[in-house]
Amino acid sequence: MTLAELFRNPSEWLKAEGPHCQIVLSSRVRLARNLQGFPFPGWAKKSERVRALEAIRPAVESVPALATRFSESMDNVSAMDKQALVERHLISREHAAKNVGSGVVINGDETISVMINEEDHLRMQALKSGLQLQKVFQMIDAVDSALEERLDYAFSPRLGYLTACPTNVGTGMRASAMLHLPAMVLSEQIGQVIQAVGKLGLAVRGLYGEGTEALGNVFQISNQTTLGETEAEIIERLNKVVLQIIEYEQNARGTLLEKKPRLVYDQIGRAYGVLTNAHTITSKEALNLLSLLRLGVDLGMLPAALRAVVDELFINAQPAHVQKTADRKLTAEERDCLRADLIRQRLVDVPKPEMNETPAPENPRAEET
Repeated sequence: MTLAELFRNPSEWLKAEGPHCQIVLSSRVRLARNLQGFPFPGWAKKSERVRALEAIRPAVESVPALATRFSESMDNVSAMDKQALVERHLISREHAAKNVGSGVVINGDETISVMINEEDHLRMQALKSGLQLQKVFQMIDAVDSALEERLDYAFSPRLGYLTACPTNVGTGMRASAMLHLPAMVLSEQIGQVIQAVGKLGLAVRGLYGEGTEALGNVFQISNQTTLGETEAEIIERLNKVVLQIIEYEQNARGTLLEKKPRLVYDQIGRAYGVLTNAHTITSKEALNLLSLLRLGVDLGMLPAALRAVVDELFINAQPAHVQKTADRKLTAEERDCLRADLIRQRLVDVPKPEMNETPAPENPRAEET
């Protein structure tokens, strides 16, 4: 399978399906593994990384779940394609910087991705739409078990799986959920939630993980440590916290509609107006406005079928995907123009948001009297 064939269809995890898909965009479980007798990639010479790649890649390709796949060495992937893979959450930003001695294997529906010689010899993940942490763990655990029969993992009976970063030692597992939380951002509650989640030993990151901005009101919630807990305990703890955040977001949406309907209508109406009429738009503005359009779908103001379109545009409106549509490298100005054109075309048949009635003017002092 070529990369063009892989990109031809939307990622399976962008289908806006699965439990709690209105708020949980995706669930992911990633495992870090290393080989016995090979230096970690960060300490390895080029020849050693190449030797590790030659040992790992055929084993990964032989796994049944990856029978239909894209498989390539990173030095044969263009910079634009690497960035597109990052935008689709299939490789990390760090892996996009890799060349000779690193590789990637991705199955046909993009639910399983394996990075070879990133920070560890193996970084493998399973990804699905909605809150399905247990399901994606089972998927990647099956891949891991198949590989463990073919490869000699670096494992300590006392510490567990040995990894380049000490925080991954133990299970080597990072579980995460990507959440869409526009109401908590609009109601300025997100800061409190981030602090509370941090106290529970979980991390809150932006759209592309550590050190990135929460574009489009999208936040990643994940476990921070892997030592001293079983995979089942990590999954259960994260799942409970995500369910609580879902409840907070739902309550925030209800409260906003009850107490500040004009704010909600204004934000969604403006987003619709700009996205359906703009002739130039940056990726940051596009993602933030698409977030509000998705909120409009969730609140019943826009057709339910639009949710999958918005989720698809979350990816296709980003820089590398816009350039792949044009099939050439574009300037920032050219990207902004083409992005606006693409969004207008996808939303051309979308009706205006349905707002049942115009609420009375909001009086911030009303509750004080």
